[in-house]
Amino acid sequence: MKNTLFTFLCLLLVSTAFPQTYEAESGTLSGGANIQSCSSCSGSNQVGYLGGPTNGMVSIPVSVNVAGNYTLTIYYCTADPRTIFVTPNNGVYTGINCAASGGWTTVDSTTTDLALNAGNNIIRLDNGQGGYGPNIDKIKLQQSVTISFGSGNSIFYNLSTGTYNVSFGNKQLIKDAYAVCNSDAAYSSYTGYTSRSYSSASITDAFGNGTKHIITMNGSGLLQMQQVFYTYSGKDYFFTEVLLNGNGSNCYRMSPLTTAKVTLPAGGDMRALNVPFDNDAWVRYNALSMASANFTGAEVTGIYDNTSRNGLIVGSVEHTTWKTGVTVTGNGASSLSNLTVFGGFTSATVTRDGRGHGWVNVGGTSCKSPKIFVDYESDWRTAFETYGSATALAEPRYVSSWTHGTPFGWNSWGAVQSNLTLAKATSVVDFFANNCTTFRNSDNTLYIDLDSYWDNLASGGWTGDFSQLTTFVNYCKSKGFKAGIYWAPFVDWGKNAGGTVEGTSYQYQSCWTKVNGSPVDLDGARAMDPTHPATKGRIAYLIGKFKACGFEMIKLDFLAHASLEADSYYDNTIHTGMEAFRKGMEYVSDQLAGTMLTYAAISPNLATARYVNMRRIACDAYKDISETGYTLNSTTYGWWQKNIYNYIDADHLVFSTEPLAENRARMTSGIVTGTLITGDDYSTTGAWTTTAQSLLQNQDLLNISRNGNGKAFQPVEGNTGDQPNELFTTTIGNYQYLAIINFGSAAKTYTINLARIGLNPTATYSAVKELFTGVTSTASGSLNVTVPASDTKIYRITF
Repeated sequence: MKNTLFTFLCLLLVSTAFPQTYEAESGTLSGGANIQSCSSCSGSNQVGYLGGPTNGMVSIPVSVNVAGNYTLTIYYCTADPRTIFVTPNNGVYTGINCAASGGWTTVDSTTTDLALNAGNNIIRLDNGQGGYGPNIDKIKLQQSVTISFGSGNSIFYNLSTGTYNVSFGNKQLIKDAYAVCNSDAAYSSYTGYTSRSYSSASITDAFGNGTKHIITMNGSGLLQMQQVFYTYSGKDYFFTEVLLNGNGSNCYRMSPLTTAKVTLPAGGDMRALNVPFDNDAWVRYNALSMASANFTGAEVTGIYDNTSRNGLIVGSVEHTTWKTGVTVTGNGASSLSNLTVFGGFTSATVTRDGRGHGWVNVGGTSCKSPKIFVDYESDWRTAFETYGSATALAEPRYVSSWTHGTPFGWNSWGAVQSNLTLAKATSVVDFFANNCTTFRNSDNTLYIDLDSYWDNLASGGWTGDFSQLTTFVNYCKSKGFKAGIYWAPFVDWGKNAGGTVEGTSYQYQSCWTKVNGSPVDLDGARAMDPTHPATKGRIAYLIGKFKACGFEMIKLDFLAHASLEADSYYDNTIHTGMEAFRKGMEYVSDQLAGTMLTYAAISPNLATARYVNMRRIACDAYKDISETGYTLNSTTYGWWQKNIYNYIDADHLVFSTEPLAENRARMTSGIVTGTLITGDDYSTTGAWTTTAQSLLQNQDLLNISRNGNGKAFQPVEGNTGDQPNELFTTTIGNYQYLAIINFGSAAKTYTINLARIGLNPTATYSAVKELFTGVTSTASGSLNVTVPASDTKIYRITF
C-alpha cells in the first residue's frame, strides 16, 4: 500500500532551494560597460552602458550544485523600455524586454529561465542589437521545476517565489504568474508560504496519457495550497488549477493564473476577445485592439495577431461549479499588464447576477478552482477549436450526442408569434408538404416547432386539454415531419404569488429565486429555484404531457435564470449558481430521457452544452441585414462552439418582404452557423413564400448543411470589434466553400487571397461555382468578387 501511494503521489520530489544572489559589479566588465553609483541598489552600485557602439557587457560567474533549469531574476534600472540579452556559457542568447523602472536609480525586476551546468557557469548580460540595455543592479538564481509539454513548450515554476513562467517554443509568453484563493482570508502562492515542493504522477483520462504536476505549499498559520498542472503526450496545451486544503478551505474566488506580464510576438493587428457569458439581451462578442483592451469577460479569451494569426487562448473547461471570469488589460501593442483567470465571476451586465458568487465546498476540507486551459498556436482559430474540443472532453455530455441529420425546419416565433392556432400550424405543414417539397434534411424530414403561445392550442392552459397539440403532432407525422414544442422550465411569467405550480400543491412564491430577500426578475420573467420540488414537479408534469403528445423536439428557453446566484437554494448542498444550473438541467434531461432533439435558446454559452444537442448562437434575430449582422457577430467569434454542441443555430430565418439580397444574406447566416430553421408565416401567401420556394430548395446550398453535418464555418478574419466578419469558409470533402456577406449600403469589391482561406495560392481552380446564381468561373492566386449592397455570395471551389 505504501509503495502504491508513493508511486502515485511522489514520482519526483524537489524541495525549495535557497536562492543565490550576485551583484552585477562582481562580474567582469568589457567594452564600454562601467560601474555607476546607485543609492537604491544593493551594494549602492550598478553596471551601466551595456550594449551600445562599444558593445559593453558584464560577465558574471555563478556556481550551482546541480545541473538543470534555473529561474534568473534580473534587477535593473531604466528610464525607458529597453532589452537585455542573457547568454549562459557563451551559448544562445535570450532577449528580455525590460519595462521602464521609473528612473536610472529606481530598481525593478524581470525574470527568465535558463539551463546551467553543475559547477561553474558564466552569465553574460549585454545588448546585441546596437542599442543600450538597462543598467543592472544584481541577479538572483533559484532552481526551478521545469515541466515540459508538447513540442518544445515549457512551464518553469520558481519554488522560491511561488510564481511560474510559460514558454511556447522559444517564446516566453507568460511571466511571473501566480495563484490566489479567497476564503475567510486571502491566500497567494507568492506570499507567506515558506515551503514549496514538487511531485508528479502519471495519469490517463479523456485527454490521453499524461502527467499531473503538483506544487505543494505550506506556511505557518496558512491553509495548504497546491498549484496543479496537467500535461499530456502529444498535446501542445496544458491545464492548471489551484486547491486550498484544510478546515475552512471553502472559497468564493480562486485564480490559478494571475499575472501582470504577458507578452506576445509583436504583430500587425493584435486583438483581445471579450466573450459574453450567455446569448441574452442582444449581447455581442468584441475583438478589441489589444492596446485598448480593458475588460472582464466570461470563461475564455483569445489574445492574437489577426495578421499572422498567432494566438494565445486561455479559459475554463469546467462549468458545473464556478462561473469563470477572464480579466484582460492591454499594455501597449503586444503585451498585457493584467491577465487573471478566476472562478467566482459575477456581474449584473455579463452574468446577470445581483449578488456575489456563492461559496464552493462549504463545510469541506479541500476546495478546487475551475480547470484552466492554456494554448498557443500558429492560428488562433485552430486554438479556439482545440479549446472547444477540450471543453467537451473535460465535461462529457449528460445527454447523448445527436446522430441524425442536421436539423432543418420551421419555428412559429419568427412571424406567427401570439397568433398561433391549430389551423395556422397545420397550414404551415401543408406549405412544406405541398409547395416546398425539396426543403428536407438528410433524413428527408423537417422539424415543425411551436414556440411560445403553443398553449393557444391547449384548452384550459397547462393543466387543460392537450388534444389539439396531439392532433398537430399526428398531422406532422402524417406528412413525414417531426413536431417540436417550446418551454422555459425555470421561469414564472405570471408572477402570481398565490398561484399553484402546475403538477404540484406548492404556491409559486415558495420556489422563486431570491437575492437579498427579494424575488429576481430577468427578461420580464421571475426566476425559479432549479432545486425546489415545485420547480421539479412542474418540469416532470409538463414534459410528461409533451411526451404523451408525441413531440420529438423541444426548444428550452431562458435557461440562464437557473444559473443565477441566490441567497440560498432549497437543496442545501447547493451554494453556487452553476451548481443549481447543473441540478436543474440534469433533472430536465432525466425527464426528457432522450426522447427529443433538445434545443437551447437563451442560455449560458458553455455550461449548457452537456444537456442539449443544439443551441442558438445569439439572441432573437428576424429578417433585415442588421439582424443578420448581429447574428454573425456571434458566429464570427463563437463558431468554435460547434465542437461542444452537436449544432449551433442562427435562429429562425425570416424572409418577410425584405429585398431578395437581404434574404440571401439571412439564408447564408443559417448556412454558415449550422442549421436551417425558417420562420415566416407560411399559412398565408406573400413575398416570403416565393422566396422560400427559391432559397429553401436550392440543393447546392442545402447540401452544405447536409454534407457538412451542420458544422459552422470558420471566420476568415477576427479583427472586426463587435461587428461581424464578412468572410467565412469551410472544407467539405473536395470542396472549399467561401461565403462573402456585404453588410454595407453600397456595393463592395473583394480581392481574396486564396492562401488566406486555406487554398494553394499557386494552383488554378477551374471549377468555382457561385451557388445563388449558378455562375461558374476560375481562380488562381486570388478571387476577385463584387458583392452588391446588403447581399451575399457563396462560392464552392473544387480542389
